[in-house]
Amino acid sequence: MTDYEPRGQALQRRSYELSILNDVARALNASVDLPALLAGALEKVAELLGLSTGWVLLFDEISGEPYLAAAQNLPPGLREEPERMAGWCYCLESFRDGELDGAANVGVVSCSRLRKLAPAQGKTAGLRYHASVPLEVYAGDGGLKRLGMLNVAGPEWRELDGDDLNLLRTIGDMLGVAVERARLHARRLESVQTEERNRLAREIHDTLAQNLSAMIFQLEAAEALLIQRARSEERR
Repeated sequence: MTDYEPRGQALQRRSYELSILNDVARALNASVDLPALLAGALEKVAELLGLSTGWVLLFDEISGEPYLAAAQNLPPGLREEPERMAGWCYCLESFRDGELDGAANVGVVSCSRLRKLAPAQGKTAGLRYHASVPLEVYAGDGGLKRLGMLNVAGPEWRELDGDDLNLLRTIGDMLGVAVERARLHARRLESVQTEERNRLAREIHDTLAQNLSAMIFQLEAAEALLIQRARSEERR
């Protein structure tokens, strides 16, 4: 009996993980709108892992600066003062500098944003630590393109075992692909919209040019007719 218990527990764990990954995948595939898919993913991760709070920080594609892309159940101090979520923090700097366990693994860190709040006033809602999950995709040159960071936390922090960290890492990989897909979709949509605006501008330009040419022709014809009539009057 005991020989089968570890195998049974492993199968049960595997089934649990696959169920979570399927639910997260459905949330990510529900939309190509970046804010919507991030909100859906955060809600699902918080629900399934029992980590009530989460937020996603992404690097701007042009400036490279971080910005808050989505949030779930932030503590009062961060919710009431959203400017505290702007800019760089310890986990983002560690990720950028390749110091977050090789910048390829989940890291559990003491949150530098939460440290600046007043725990005694309930501003942190009991939060101190969070798991930081790097969001990356493979770039065209074979390297990794860093997109940002998924952070998840709960007021009663529990130790995350290796299985939990592997699960979060897989979710981070899925979320990174979804973010890149949503951004590519947004760029394609913008390109299509720009092309359509240019097409309409050309049509308007051509239509106005044709109408203007017709008006000039009519004015020239009218001018010629007036000159002809004036000469006829002079002959009389």
